[in-house]
Amino acid sequence: MAPLLKLLDSSLRFSVIPLSVASICLIVTNQQENSSYGDLKYSNLMGLKYMVCISAIGACYAFSAVACTWIRSLVNKVWLFFVSDQIMAYLTVTSAAALMEIVYLAYNGDQEVTWSEACNSFGKFCHKMKLALVLHFLVLCCFFVLAVISAYRAFSVFEPPVSSKQVEGNTT
Repeated sequence: MAPLLKLLDSSLRFSVIPLSVASICLIVTNQQENSSYGDLKYSNLMGLKYMVCISAIGACYAFSAVACTWIRSLVNKVWLFFVSDQIMAYLTVTSAAALMEIVYLAYNGDQEVTWSEACNSFGKFCHKMKLALVLHFLVLCCFFVLAVISAYRAFSVFEPPVSSKQVEGNTT
């Protein structure tokens, strides 16, 4: 079971790298001009900048974690991987939520604050954001599974808790 788990772990970490890089490239190169409304680029939206930063951190972390898992002296640091994987999973959730909010507002607008949908005027920009959202969601899925694997590794060294029935059976 351990070699299979290590292979799954490494495969997921390797998968995070190109998925993150692809989503970063999509967002960073995403810009569109409109004669009526001007230019729209990723640097105009704080949520996209945040997603790019988290994706870059995630790709770097995944690369260093793959290297660490194959070095024997660092493999025993299961708690370090557990905490780091949890942090990356949560950060990826927050950046995916920020990106999803921007995509939602771009397609639907917000009538209460008189913000109309932007995708009617910036269709190419919106299409690239949707594609980046899909890639970022795949990264999120990878980090979620990695967080479960690292939690399993960290807590499998402990004995399961004793039930109250077992305790009562031992006292009589």
